[in-house]
Amino acid sequence: MALHKIRDFYPDYKTHFGDRDVKGLDLYAANDKIGSVDDVLVDDEGQFRYLIVNTGGWILGKKVLLPIGRARINNTEKRVYADRLTKAQVEALPEFTEDLNIDYEHEEQVRSVYRGATPSAQGVGYAGAASAPPTPNTLPTIGVEQGYAGYDRDSYAYGQEPDLYALDEQNHPSLKLYEERLVAGKTRQKSGETVISKQVETETAQASVAIEKERVTIERIPVNSGTAVTPGEANFQAGEVARMEIYEEVPEFHKEAFVREEVRVSKVVDKETATAEETLRREELVVDNQGNPVVKNNP
Repeated sequence: MALHKIRDFYPDYKTHFGDRDVKGLDLYAANDKIGSVDDVLVDDEGQFRYLIVNTGGWILGKKVLLPIGRARINNTEKRVYADRLTKAQVEALPEFTEDLNIDYEHEEQVRSVYRGATPSAQGVGYAGAASAPPTPNTLPTIGVEQGYAGYDRDSYAYGQEPDLYALDEQNHPSLKLYEERLVAGKTRQKSGETVISKQVETETAQASVAIEKERVTIERIPVNSGTAVTPGEANFQAGEVARMEIYEEVPEFHKEAFVREEVRVSKVVDKETATAEETLRREELVVDNQGNPVVKNNP
């Protein structure tokens, strides 16, 4: 399981911790200041697993991992205590660097060192043979009933070693348990714009009208020229004129504007239901009772 710095996993973690952020607090073993807390590591489920501590009080500039179960946080004093941490352990622990890939093998080296420190091996510095840790690559021989024998990369679980990873309200009051909730909300944003305007388009139209024109026709009708007219009937004289007015219709074309159609612009609201599906994570306390302790859970 991968490990992540707390800010990478919870970018707004400070809003939950407030003034109880453990990063930057001084680190003490008994009454001696031995360094400070640089950062916090969580696993893929957001569970607190390690403190990255700078042990400059003992070994200048060396950063190591301290399992969260071995830390005691005192918010009143603004201190973190590692009561069972010894200088020999710090020297035996693999050094933490920013470019380090913390994999299963690296964690096993870390765990093997802390497994060598039993509750009776408390104190600062080298407190005798009982507190001297094994070398990083040597695992102690521990019974299966204690939870960390007979496992491998695929079967190991942090819950198998509550001595190293368990949280409790007394020693870890500022490390809260988180759960994710899917919250539905909505915001109003502009998705587009409709611009309505008029433009003039032209086309060629034809119109026809029937017109009348008058014309004069002259028809000559032959008569029987062998019959003489009555004497005096023929009046030969020049200048006799016949007049006839001629008319024609002239077409007239003009354009008129008419309302072709009326456009009304309005908005309507369409409603739809948006659905999202996410995988939510939740942290749960793991309580490992050994023996027959009296445990009272306050709601």
